[in-house]
Parts: sequence; C-alpha cells; structure tokens
Amino acid sequence: MVTDTDVLIVGAGPVGLTLANILGQQGVSTLVVEDRDTLIDYPRGVGLDDESLRTFQSIGLVQEILPHTVPNQILRFYDAKRELLAEMAPPDARFGWPKRNGFVQPLVDAELLRGLDRFAHVQVRWSTRMQNCAVDDDGVTVEVVSAGATESVRARYVVGCDGGRSATRHLMGVSFEGTTSATRWLVVDLANDPLGHPNSEVGADPDRPYASISIAHGIRRFEFMIHAHETDEQVEQPAFIERMLAPFVPHPDRVDIIRHRVYTHHSRIAGSFRKGRLLLGGDAAHLMPVWQGQGYNSGIRDAANLGWKLAAVVNGQADDALLDSYDAERRKHARAMIDLSTLVGRVISPTNRHVATLRDRVIRAASVVPTLKRYVLEMRFKPMPRYDTGAVVHNESASAVPPAGTLFIQPAVDTRVAQNVLLDEILGTGFAVLAWNNNPRALLSVDTYTRWKTLGASFIEARPNTQLHWSGHDDPGVTIVGDRTGALKKFFDAHTESVLFLRPDRCIAAACIAQLCDDTSAQLFGVLHLTGGGEADVARRPVLHVAQPPA
Repeated sequence: MVTDTDVLIVGAGPVGLTLANILGQQGVSTLVVEDRDTLIDYPRGVGLDDESLRTFQSIGLVQEILPHTVPNQILRFYDAKRELLAEMAPPDARFGWPKRNGFVQPLVDAELLRGLDRFAHVQVRWSTRMQNCAVDDDGVTVEVVSAGATESVRARYVVGCDGGRSATRHLMGVSFEGTTSATRWLVVDLANDPLGHPNSEVGADPDRPYASISIAHGIRRFEFMIHAHETDEQVEQPAFIERMLAPFVPHPDRVDIIRHRVYTHHSRIAGSFRKGRLLLGGDAAHLMPVWQGQGYNSGIRDAANLGWKLAAVVNGQADDALLDSYDAERRKHARAMIDLSTLVGRVISPTNRHVATLRDRVIRAASVVPTLKRYVLEMRFKPMPRYDTGAVVHNESASAVPPAGTLFIQPAVDTRVAQNVLLDEILGTGFAVLAWNNNPRALLSVDTYTRWKTLGASFIEARPNTQLHWSGHDDPGVTIVGDRTGALKKFFDAHTESVLFLRPDRCIAAACIAQLCDDTSAQLFGVLHLTGGGEADVARRPVLHVAQPPA
C-alpha cells in the first residue's frame, strides 16, 4: 500500500504542527506522522516571543492561543542575597505583539493540532514511526510503521521535526555539532501556583542557581542546578524537591507537582538543514540552553521561513532552488541564538563565589549607564533575523540600516472599512507590495504587475491617516491603509526606500525608491526562483482571520 502526499512531516510537536498549518493554508497535501500516541501533556517550553505570536496570527490561530499566555512578562535577575541585578521588561510591540509571554505549551500545541481540522488535505497519524526512506529524482519513498504494519508513503519532500534525537537527521547523514553541558538541572512544574505573581525570576546564586517562572493557568516552574555530588537518585526523592522549594514556598510539602525531571543543556546545530528532498526544523536542526527561552521560538521561525517556500515549490510557483535559501537564512540566526543562550547560562551559573561577586559588580555598574540599562531592559541584545543572503535582494542604499532582509514592523492601521487592525491582516498571507504615498500598481509596468498578481500578491498604499478617505488616486486593485499610530511614517522617515516587497513570512525581500520598482521586481523574481503562476494560485489564497491588536 502506498500513500501519496506533497509533504511528509515527521513529528507532531509545535514546529511540525505549525508547518502543517502553513502548508494547509496554501493547499499543500500534508501528512504528519508521530511516534507517540498523543501530544505531550506537560509543559516544556515556557516562553513565547512576538515573532511566534505573529506566525500564529498568520495561520489564523492567535486568538485561540492568547488565552494560554501571560503577556508582557517581566523577567528579573537576582544575586545571592535576592537583590535585583537586572530586569527585562521590553515595552514596545513593533511586530504587533508583546516581546515576552509566558505560556502553557500543551494547550498551545493542542490549538495548533485543532487548527489542522480546517484542512481536508492535511492528516496526522499517531503511533506511526518513520523507519527508512529512499530519495530519487522525483520524490521520497518513506517506510512508516504503525501497529506492527509497514506502509510506504510517497512524498515530494520530507521535513524532520522530530526532536534532538531526530531519525530524519540520522537518515540524512548530517552531523549535529556542538556541546552538551556536564551540569544537570532539576525542573519542577507546579499546579495551583503557590506564589501566584505574574512574573519570573532567575537567581544567579553561586550556592545554587535557580529559576522561578510563572506560566499561565496557575502553573509555576522552578529550575535548580544540581551539584556534581548529588546523584539522580537523590534528586528524585520528594525530600530533595521539598528542600529545593523551601526557600521560596512557605509549605513545600503541600505543593501540587505536575511533573519533575532532570535535564542537561545542549548547544548544537545540524551540519545542514537541507539535503536534497530532506529538510530539518526545530530541535532536529538546533538545540540551545533554555536561558533566553528561544528553543521553541527558533523552531517556529523555522516553520515560518520554510513553509511558504515549500508551498511555492509544490504549487509550481518557484523552482526547487528556492529551498536552498532556508539553510542560508536560518542557520546564521539559529547559531546566534545558541551562542547568546550559552553565554547567558555562563553568566548566570558560576558557582565560584568570587567570580559571582565580580559579575554582580560589573552588572550593577552597567545598570547605572542609561544606554546599557535600556539595552538590557528592552532586550536589544536579542539577535534579530537579518538575511544577508538567500531569498532577498540587497541593492545599494543610502539608509543607515538598509531594510532588505529584515522583518517588517506590524503596527495597527485603519482602512476605509475597519479601524485599529493589525497590518498583516490587510497584507494577507502571500507576497505584498507596499508603497508609502504612492499607488504601487501605478509604479509597476503592466507585465510586472500581472506577474505579481498571478503570484497572489496584495498591493498596499500607506498614507497618513489624514489622507485615508481622499479618493483622488483610488484603484480597485490597491488597498489604502491609514497610518493610525505614525509607526509607518517613522519607518519610512528612517529609510530612503519608499517601496517594500514583502515575503509571506513578512521579511522585506527587497526595497527601492519608487522609480526602480520594475528593476527591483525583476531582480527579486530571479533570487526567489519564481516561475510565475496561474489564476488558480490567486483563487487559492485563504480567507483572512482578523486579529485585533493586544490591549
């Protein structure tokens, strides 16, 4: 028996489920196989960032996910005396959502799974394990085993989202370079949060570094470093766990433990995220320490970056060569996140009291310098995706920071029929051509406009809100948005480029002044390896799910 599908995803974790939702939106037949018999029902990741929420917005599920989050979560760092060292409370929401959010992963994963019910062409098979695969010029034949029976699945592409011990990566013959820390940590998840406050803290205590994290729905996570002389058997004992909780909880013997386990930190990255028709995402591609809460979010970035590219190739809009840009774009940023998370862990975790005292003095000295304090408070140290190579066009720019290769902002905007709507809801889920103070259709030749249109692109003219209802340049093919907050004008004030070509993942693929729209489009069609498309591609664009800005 042979099952045919466009894309086979191995692993029904958050990355595989997010990718399946993206592909489902684009009409791509997708099969997800998972060795477990159900979703993992205990918390793992505990922090969502603004980029992940923006991705969930793009797949029409953010309103279902928000009830399981703690937005604008403050993270405080304390020394051995529990005196404040530093605080992270980023104030802005340039991508439309708060930068730091606690969340309950099992409940969010369940929403991602339910989202697949919208697509008849997406299936999930539980208790099904990939056993082997064979790649040829036209696709991949995969052996899967379920209930002792072996079946063949024929797919055009296989994406391994199957965790740090990825079978897909093993079959690809790809290395997993990096290190595994010798230090162990105990994680304890509690129901009926005995503290109850909404924020989180990390204790840089040389006697025993720790973390206390509010998640949502009355769940709190504690993490404690385990010393070398403490055995796993000791750590498993209730008395040991009570001793760890005692400095923080008045009655450690009365807590409701959801689960506890011992883990180690890994800093690893796959030698390649792509090998022909086989690709990797999430923990299968990279592992990082927990200190910046970026393991989960890095996996969602993988899905957002890869999903639209796979859909474009499968739907005949782009050549297979577009998929090479996935590794080129994601590897550098994943590596930067691994390095940052590893560095933060080293800063937090020294057990030498003299080293810890010196660290505290340096951090406190830095905190009295306003620019350095803002650097930490606003999380400006967090590496942002910036693509120097890949599916982007970089032309000469007079802007201090050229916009191409970066994520575009998502402010709230007004239209003639709606107010206070997040920009992505107007842009749609495909490509977009956005111009400030100009009709983008008028800037393009008929042939260039037609090519963008057959690719399903939307065309947006951004104006000051004072001009929103002026009808002098009305064009039925262009949507007018009013700059409700002034954020769009501020963006264009900072750049010489006034026209942006946005990818489905909201990366600025190219930018130019108005007169160079045709030339820039031609360059972009080349690096995106686009082949064009038909009216069927336009008709398949999904209905938008309007998301309101957070209060």
